[in-house]
Amino acid sequence: MTTPPPTLNCSTRPIGVADLEQVIAIDRGNTGYSRRHFFEKRFAAAKARPADFVHIGVVADNQLRGFAIARILRGEFGRKDAVAVVDALGVERESREHGLGQSLMEGLIEMARQKNARSVQSQVSWKDYELLRFFNTSRFELAPRLALERPMTVLSEESGEEP
Repeated sequence: MTTPPPTLNCSTRPIGVADLEQVIAIDRGNTGYSRRHFFEKRFAAAKARPADFVHIGVVADNQLRGFAIARILRGEFGRKDAVAVVDALGVERESREHGLGQSLMEGLIEMARQKNARSVQSQVSWKDYELLRFFNTSRFELAPRLALERPMTVLSEESGEEP
């Protein structure tokens, strides 16, 4: 029988532009590349329209250890209720399995509730087993809709080449 790792003493707080470099560093540690432009755009949009975004971080030992960024959508796809859509989520690798992700998700849900969201949604690659496990332990379920995607380039059936 294995003992679960200890839960770290942590807290959540809103994050902003002052946290940008740490958010980028955490994300780079998880993805292997920088998404600076994406995060700069998200923080700028949140500053311009704070009611439409949730930016939250989890702090342990006075250091930002993880973050979550969600958009609040109202009325998209014919829905009546607002929904929080998680666009980015990350906990630094060395802080995983200590309860920080769960604290982060609970904080995100509370902030989204304050903005009248009725549910939280996200998308994940079905091959990302770690993230799927995290969403499962956070009580996410499969949504009753299917995400569809179409590439922008279409191969010509006759030539096998792009038109």
